[in-house]
Amino acid sequence: MAKKIKKKKNKSSSGSEQLLKGTLEVTKSGRGFVIVPGLEEDVLIRPEDLRNAMDGDVVRVKLTSGYDVKLKGKIMEVVQRNRTEFIGTLQLNRGFGFVLGDKEKGLPDIYIPEEHLNGALNGQKVVAKMLRWEKEDKRPVGAIISILDEAHAGDIAMKETLLEKGFPLSFSDEAMEVANRIPDAITKEDLAKRKDIRNILTFTIDPEDAKDFDDAVSFRILKNGNYEVGVHIADVSHYVTPGTALDEEAYQRATSVYLPDRVNPMLPEHISNVLCSLRPDEDKLTFSAIFQLNEKAEVKQYWLGKTVIRSKRRFTYEEAQAIIETGQGDHAEVIGIVNKLSQRLRQSRFDEGAINFNSTEVRFKLDEKGVPTGIMLKVSKEAHQLIEELMLLANKYVAETASKVKINNKTLPFPYRIHDTPDEEKLLPFVAFAHKFGYKFDISSAETIAASFDKLLKDIKGRPEEAVLQQLGIRTMAKAKYTSSNIGHYGLGFENYCHFTSPIRRYPDIMVHRILLEILEDKARIDKKLEEKCGHCSERERAAMEAERSANKYKQVEYMQQFVGEEFDAIISGVSKFGFWAETVDHLCEGMVNMTSLAGYDSFKHSEADYAIIGMRTGTKFTMGDKVRIQVVAANLEKRYLDYHWVQPAQQKAPKKTASRKKKA
Repeated sequence: MAKKIKKKKNKSSSGSEQLLKGTLEVTKSGRGFVIVPGLEEDVLIRPEDLRNAMDGDVVRVKLTSGYDVKLKGKIMEVVQRNRTEFIGTLQLNRGFGFVLGDKEKGLPDIYIPEEHLNGALNGQKVVAKMLRWEKEDKRPVGAIISILDEAHAGDIAMKETLLEKGFPLSFSDEAMEVANRIPDAITKEDLAKRKDIRNILTFTIDPEDAKDFDDAVSFRILKNGNYEVGVHIADVSHYVTPGTALDEEAYQRATSVYLPDRVNPMLPEHISNVLCSLRPDEDKLTFSAIFQLNEKAEVKQYWLGKTVIRSKRRFTYEEAQAIIETGQGDHAEVIGIVNKLSQRLRQSRFDEGAINFNSTEVRFKLDEKGVPTGIMLKVSKEAHQLIEELMLLANKYVAETASKVKINNKTLPFPYRIHDTPDEEKLLPFVAFAHKFGYKFDISSAETIAASFDKLLKDIKGRPEEAVLQQLGIRTMAKAKYTSSNIGHYGLGFENYCHFTSPIRRYPDIMVHRILLEILEDKARIDKKLEEKCGHCSERERAAMEAERSANKYKQVEYMQQFVGEEFDAIISGVSKFGFWAETVDHLCEGMVNMTSLAGYDSFKHSEADYAIIGMRTGTKFTMGDKVRIQVVAANLEKRYLDYHWVQPAQQKAPKKTASRKKKA
């Protein structure tokens, strides 16, 4: 039970008790809970006290009981909507209409006046934008902003996924007006304040389908024999200025969202893909971290500042990888040297305590309608690591520079990217489980835990238990987040770390750019709202990850529909009291083998310590990482759910309940 917090005597200017501000979560039952920063217990809201607040909204709540008893309250005001766009079916009446909301998700019907129907017809699937919802109104008032093609169910599902997580499908007119006024041309005044490195070899390495190139690398050999490696990042903060509708919208989104068939961008396309994108043979404004490295990839000195660059070549990861492997191709010698430096930086990180987890990602092959026709595994090769290590280096040195700045003897607040040590409650069961395979952990300190993880990951390479121990190891880790209170990044082994290298797609990087410029110009000031901004960006990042997971699951189910009734080899990827999850080897698609489907074979109990379910009569054990044969029995697109059945091996028949067994029992 969470601790109660003593009742505060805070009063508002009117003399009444101060309202609490937090984020509302609405459950399927219709009850709400307001999560208030600083309170260890959520505030319970009855359905009748939600007023016009919806799931994800930032609200002000008045306590009706609490502090000494269970916290209860009622919503007094919606401070900020989590979402203002909704998908639903239009129901027309004379001169007006309603967009019917999904009642299971607690969504309201939206009243659409005649002037805002925008040509939509009765029964059509539409996107409606909420214009207002006054306290005294039963329903919100809205406008139809687009009509959906019901033949493209996948498109509608992807749009609904984004809207559910609070990511609008389009930019506001006000934001677009600001974006459209930004000049494309670079002026002499812009160039005068920047280091000009257009004459130094500069290139980009990105995915084949990328359009927003936000980082470039430059290289040259210096007279002293050292290497100069520049990390050049699109100078988004030059174009997106504080206080504008464009900046406010970018902040509210806080991140681009990458779904299997689309990108929902943080910034309008012209800024992302044209103005700021570091395209070849175009002069571009950048914010750079330029390093002087020796043969061992040790940083001898570095420089941070504004630059202008001109990329000479755009490589795909596949092209760069082929050059690394063959030593042949454009700028092969340079790519080879930069790759060696990056691999040395990588090894140095692991030597100093970084943990080398390899996460598995999948990509879908899609047809022209966005329907998946195949699934591929994303593999991190040296070309990916080349870029990754240089970005990590830049992020580290920018954060290190900021960490040394003091104002009035206080460290300057800065948007750090932090990662805490593993949660002990999750770590101890994992350590015990790893011990069953013969792997030992030293948990006496954060450093020894990291060293133990690194040794484990090397030792399990290629062994049968590799997948299960790596997957469970990742689950013990804390979640990385943004905060102005720096505790370092445990997983990377860095004392100082931030996000500086992707301002086209992450708002924290824009905040870092702005504060770094103030530091370099000796104009640093304390932003009292920085921690609140960091919290918002962390929340939006989590929402984007949830949207991406949900969209991936939809595409998996859509793909596996064709295989209902067929059998496949699979690996057990999770267990619970309800059964076990299995991921097909061929497609990496996860489904559930429900406990009820196993009842004809045996009664199973869940063993948390063993990450397994165990048969009560047969002793048959299904453990995470085990290989099993499954049959696809159902693929539910609406619920994004795959239902599998376990296929018993031919020799393994369910034992009969004998008379002697019954007597024993």
